[in-house]
Amino acid sequence: MRDPAGGRVFFSSVRRSLEVEDEIRLLSVGVDIGSSTSHLTFSRLVLERLDNRYVVAERSIDYESAVLLTPYADDMTIDATELGCFIRRQYALAGIESSAIDTGALILTGVAVRRHNARAIGELFAAQAGKFVSVSAGDALETTLAAYGSGAVARSIRDGVRVMNVDIGGGTSKIAVCDGGAVVDLTAIDVGARIVAFDEQGRVRRIEEAGRRFASEAGLALELGERVDPAGLQRMAEIMADRLFEAIDGAAASAGTARLLRLAPLAPGRKPDVVTFSGGVSEYVYRRESGSYGDLGAALADAVLRRVGAWGPCVARPDEGIRATVVGASQYTVQVSGGTIFVAPADTLPVRNVPVVVPDLPLDDERLDAEAIADATRHSLRRLDLDDGSRAVAICYRWRGSATFGRLDAFCRGLLAGLAPLIDGGLPLILVGDGDVGGLVGIHCREELRVPNPVVSIDGITVAEFDFIDIGALLETSGAVPVVVKSLVFPASSAVGRPSSGAGAAAAEPQRPWVSA
Repeated sequence: MRDPAGGRVFFSSVRRSLEVEDEIRLLSVGVDIGSSTSHLTFSRLVLERLDNRYVVAERSIDYESAVLLTPYADDMTIDATELGCFIRRQYALAGIESSAIDTGALILTGVAVRRHNARAIGELFAAQAGKFVSVSAGDALETTLAAYGSGAVARSIRDGVRVMNVDIGGGTSKIAVCDGGAVVDLTAIDVGARIVAFDEQGRVRRIEEAGRRFASEAGLALELGERVDPAGLQRMAEIMADRLFEAIDGAAASAGTARLLRLAPLAPGRKPDVVTFSGGVSEYVYRRESGSYGDLGAALADAVLRRVGAWGPCVARPDEGIRATVVGASQYTVQVSGGTIFVAPADTLPVRNVPVVVPDLPLDDERLDAEAIADATRHSLRRLDLDDGSRAVAICYRWRGSATFGRLDAFCRGLLAGLAPLIDGGLPLILVGDGDVGGLVGIHCREELRVPNPVVSIDGITVAEFDFIDIGALLETSGAVPVVVKSLVFPASSAVGRPSSGAGAAAAEPQRPWVSA
């Protein structure tokens, strides 16, 4: 049996596949539409069966597109027509028909997410909607993606060091602190190479709001169509580097820096041992690029590198630079949850492209702390930019201990409190466990706590953060539900070990597909 969206079907209770092949080969495309640049990567994946799911055993890159300066029709609108022509041209150059693509990921990042027609970009891939994981990456998620894609998270395990990854893009800079295989702190700031952009004659062609602020500090009057004094632009780049370094250092931020922060500042603490850079500006940091693209990239790279170099930590090369947030492929797997599930009402299903959230829930004690469970849930939602109640999420939990009434009650009450924005917005409560208490949890939420929202509580499923799931309708013959798991796959060169338990384990889980290089 084959799911229309791809993948294979399994029965989690008896670990029996309906298909005999142990290996699947897929063609994948990753598309990153950023505020500064856009590009594609075509990859081939070899998936091997491991227990009740397929995992990525091998990933090879077929074709990497040229890097396009993201086209704008005007100051607030991405030129979807030109972008579509670029994408079609890259398919042609790669010799790949869109119908041949098995799976993929479309990521909108940085200022591109905030453009008026960001939705139109997704429609370029409407014909492949069933195959793609599509994400508009907010600041926290983009920061996390860059930390994994650059290899900073993997380096923190491999070398046993505290690593800071600074991803400097066109509109924003993202800072992630990685320790023990986890992103332990992060922030983002409105500092980027293309907050002011120029044409071939040096005339201003686009200005972001942050660009106006920095220009004012530098004593510059920026006007569209006007040339700007190069010395003034250098002053502007130096001020931008000062603001970015304040965010990096984690010390008390000045008022000017605080206004530019897009997330809470980094917690004060010890310096990282290693700093890596990713994003478009990293190409200048590591001298892989020397040309000018009508922005402040080269000047900003030099200014930031001087400050970080004097700070003390070692500056190392990342696994990926400008392509760090390109998600090279999405892996499809299908599992089946049945036996101990709860779905009410039945027509809640199917649901598609639901992001998975894995809170670090305190479930070891005999008496569970509902408030601690609520806090952990809220923290995970904030970290992945999913706390505004605009879309449903799937909360993944790993149940431990007995399923007494008291423990179930505290667990469910804590989850509901942590998910209050989603519950209040009428979104379905979607819970995914790896044990066999899904039915009990669902019944308790519905019958004891009187949750008015639709409830989907399944178990026997293995998912992790950065996964997205589709849950199909109930199968008439068994009462089970098919679950498609779509996992974001990061570069295989970052494939190193992860903690087996503890707080870092859940955060490191996205490395599971990295079976071998």
